[in-house]
Amino acid sequence: MPKPVGLLALLLALLAALPASAWPERAIRLLVAYPPGGVSDETARLLAQGLSQRLKVPVLVENRAGAGGVAAMEALARAAPDGHTLCYSAISPLVIAPLLGKLAYDAQRDFAPVMRVMDTPVLLLAHAGFKPDSLAELLALARSHPGRVRWASSGQATIGHLVLEQLKMTARVDITHVPYKGGGQQLNDALSGQFEMLSSNVAPQQLQYVRQGRLKSIAVGAPQRLAALPEVPTLAELGYPTANLVSTFGIFAPQGVPPQRLQRLNELLNEVLAEPELQQRLAASSNLPGGGSARDFERLIERERSRAVSMGLGGMGR
Repeated sequence: MPKPVGLLALLLALLAALPASAWPERAIRLLVAYPPGGVSDETARLLAQGLSQRLKVPVLVENRAGAGGVAAMEALARAAPDGHTLCYSAISPLVIAPLLGKLAYDAQRDFAPVMRVMDTPVLLLAHAGFKPDSLAELLALARSHPGRVRWASSGQATIGHLVLEQLKMTARVDITHVPYKGGGQQLNDALSGQFEMLSSNVAPQQLQYVRQGRLKSIAVGAPQRLAALPEVPTLAELGYPTANLVSTFGIFAPQGVPPQRLQRLNELLNEVLAEPELQQRLAASSNLPGGGSARDFERLIERERSRAVSMGLGGMGR
């Protein structure tokens, strides 16, 4: 007769092999680390729609803007690890924010990366009335008038903020950082001349304002020049490769979600991302589609975290 321990081990093995058929038991909540409107919010909603169709439950979008994505990640860290709460965010709350101060979460232990969604180039834009028309002219002005140039980003510890800090360190200039809580108000204030410069993730609205002459593009952080702005050089071309950064966005879950559920989410999200409508939306806004395995995404975050540490970003100016 089999020993009790042997029966228990067999039962546990059989349970582990069973599909997680009870999931999802209810609606899934998708936290979005940005305000309503804009490419990030629109992309998250398309992902939610496609995921809902496949899982046959509602996927409810909840905008949790603030602190460059930190507010949403804090909420995710507090959520039950059952696969019913996810978050759409850039990787900066896990890569840059931990180097700038104490957080309410452990960036390396509290989250499970699910899938990389997209990479977004960063535009360096100037108010139309700002005299410099090139990065060299901008830096020359900042060098001759320390602190005079005001540069807005969508928040502390965002990629736009990092681009600015890398330029300041490399070019040895003093530029005043103006952090916002998101991109919407930042863009409105740019048009009204509340500051001279801003770094902004590329989006149709920004591109439209550049074409209309209401804003002018000085440079772009991207692997290569954008098809929408072929005359605008990358920061790498201009001699600032460490500032030539893009924003990487993805889907995250709390640490502890059963592996089968994470794998299923990754498979379904890859299906949604491959849909022609979403691919066309991303291409129209000069965003680069992601995809791939959860492990691929995790390795990318690890690489970017190591690079941020090697840059000495713990002392990055606020």
